[in-house]
This record gives sequence, structure tokens and C-alpha cells, in this order.
Amino acid sequence: MNLSDSQTAGAPRRISAMEAVLVHLRAAIEGGEYAVGEKLPSEAELCRRLEVSRPVLREALRALQTMGLTVSRTGKGTFVVANGPVEDPTFGDYAASDLMEVRRHVEIPVAGYAALRRTPEDLDHLSHLLERMERETDTTAWVAMDTLFHLTVAQAAQNPVFRRVIEEIRDALARQSAFLNELGGRREQSNQEHREIVEALIDRSEPDAVEAMTHHLARVESTLTSIVRPPHRTVSPTEGEDQT
Repeated sequence: MNLSDSQTAGAPRRISAMEAVLVHLRAAIEGGEYAVGEKLPSEAELCRRLEVSRPVLREALRALQTMGLTVSRTGKGTFVVANGPVEDPTFGDYAASDLMEVRRHVEIPVAGYAALRRTPEDLDHLSHLLERMERETDTTAWVAMDTLFHLTVAQAAQNPVFRRVIEEIRDALARQSAFLNELGGRREQSNQEHREIVEALIDRSEPDAVEAMTHHLARVESTLTSIVRPPHRTVSPTEGEDQT
């Protein structure tokens, strides 16, 4: 079985090797092939069966753990801990629902304050950062800039408490961002949403900034929901280059 370059049936978006592996393993767990409490095959065995590289497999295994289906035990392997639909994945120390609740209550008003209080230096920093994000193709580098973007918006609000809050959840934001980009193809859409936020700040429009951040967070939440509670879909393995 080669999952190195797969496509969702009937869907126009080609999915990454990691996503194909995740879909396959999640279906096996939820379908009962691996029971709760059971250990998954070793990484070497899964790589052999699925014909993917170890980095691709490890990304998929991390996603399974984020979704609450498995747990990794050092020196022992990966074990299944749930076989039902995931309701609330965890990003670092925080559940997705808690993270999104805080983001709605903090980042939306922060965007409004930033529109009123931003300095020319804030705008230069955000514009430069946005240009780099729009050129970036590496997920890890893009995710780092994504969290920096949100920190910079908080900085532009000229209230150190807001920045401290975003600093506190920075690791969770990065984990969530990587998850959504790997599994939801969010990067291009997110870049556009970020640009709308920056344009509102340039215009000093508090209502537009609030609306742009509200839209951005709503799209984040809807993409997350579509990943953790997707409609039934199948993956059609096709031959292709292994993606690492």
C-alpha cells in the first residue's frame, strides 16, 4: 500500500503523505482494526506497510495523539486510547475548545485596539512579516511566523497584558497552526485573512479590524471542526514520490 501521494476521493485538493497516513490509521482505529489498549505496529513496520518515510509517519502519529486517539509511551510504543470520533483535540497544555474561547475573547478586541493604537513601526513589521509568510513554503517556518504575527498584533494594541496572554498560549497556537496547515490546507487562506487584518490596521478602522479577526478565527474553528469530525471519506492510494 503506497500512501506517499494520495488524493481524497472526489475532492480536488491533493493531500500530503502525512494526511493520507493519518486518514488510513484513523480509519483503522475507528473501524476497530486496532482496539483500545492495543499497541500499534512499530514505526518500522508501519513505514514498510504504508511505504512512507519515518518523518511522514511520525507526523501522522503526532496528529493521532493530538486528536486524542493514541498516546505515546517512551520506550514502549504508541497505544490506542480511544476509537470514537474526536470532539476536542489538545494542543500542548490546552484543549482546542478552551484555546478558541480565549482567542475569541482576547484577539478580536485586541485587533480593534491595534487599529486605533498601532504605530508606523508596527505596520512596517506586520507588512514585512506578511510578505515573508506569503512567500514561505516550509510549514515549520510559516507556523513560527504565524504565531509571531498574532503576537505583533497584540503588541500593536499597546497593552502589555494582551501580549502576555498571547505569549502564554504561543506554543498551543503553533501546534494548532501546524495541525491546521498539515491537515486543512489553511496556509493560503490564512495569508489572505492576515492581509485583511493588516489592511484594517493600516486604515485605522476598528470595525474592520474586529470583523477581519472575527472572520479569521471563525475559519480556524470551522477548519478544525472539519478535521476532527469529517464526513466519511476514502483515500485512493496512488503512486508518487515520498514526501518528507
